[in-house]
Amino acid sequence: MESLRIALEIVLPLFLLLAVGYVIKLTGMMNETSVRQVNSVIFKVFLPLLVFLNIYNTDLVASFDSSLLVFTAAGVLVQFIISLCLVILVEHDNARRGVMLQGMFRSNFVLFGIPISTSLFGDSAAGLAAILIAVIIPLYNMLAVISLESFNGHRPSILKILIGIVTNPLILASAAGIFFVVFQIPLPHIFYKTVSDLSSIATPLAFVILGASFSFGETGRCARSLSITLGMKLLAYPLLFLALAILLGFRGAPLAVLLTVFGSPIAVSSFTMAQQMGGDDKLAGQLVVFSSLFSILTMFLFIFGLKELAFF
Repeated sequence: MESLRIALEIVLPLFLLLAVGYVIKLTGMMNETSVRQVNSVIFKVFLPLLVFLNIYNTDLVASFDSSLLVFTAAGVLVQFIISLCLVILVEHDNARRGVMLQGMFRSNFVLFGIPISTSLFGDSAAGLAAILIAVIIPLYNMLAVISLESFNGHRPSILKILIGIVTNPLILASAAGIFFVVFQIPLPHIFYKTVSDLSSIATPLAFVILGASFSFGETGRCARSLSITLGMKLLAYPLLFLALAILLGFRGAPLAVLLTVFGSPIAVSSFTMAQQMGGDDKLAGQLVVFSSLFSILTMFLFIFGLKELAFF
């Protein structure tokens, strides 16, 4: 029962935040344009501040785990290769292939990783997640661009990939946080308080806006592609990589971070990239919606199971 209580306490608040956002949409207080604008502010301002603050408050020497970094990066690359082979076999529409491929390996780690890891293991896990962001986000961005450009009839642009990486607000925030810690630059109290207050907005507001972005209009048209992509993203890959991680000896906070890497829903930004790069943006939107909804259940089951088996 203790495992059940902990799992509910971690996952249920996230579901309620999504529900609040969806109710806001139904009441007409926000439209698609305002949702998109607020979402842009979250990912360009509030989440980067949250990432910066988590790294700034982290003991990098104590939190640095090379085996965790290597396993995560290798796992994402293996996901990409398996997913590439799968979408070529099961889907013939190139616009859908790129979107399905991106959906299978790219998770909303930034949004889910820090709150879930922190709820389970406190600041130590938050530090691990924040440091991992500096490695995983550039890798996600690079592979996402390759995924979409490979199936739009053009050769992937190395320059576009590099520009996307070095201008990503989360990467810049990670680099700034590491810089401040390495060179032991103190943040004046008034600035620290401001950053802390703004960063505290990031997670609840991001989940509310995610709920407000839900739309179910294209579900029937996308049913087959949705089923295949979500089955791999939310069930097959988490089971595979968590099993491997356990066999390799990962436990506690590092395992919790790996759960959020491989078990989180599909990144919201995958929808925007699909729009901009010629992918099936309707399918991309449905993948974000349903992976976010179903991940509430799958995350609950994984957390409950891992607690019961004493791996957490």
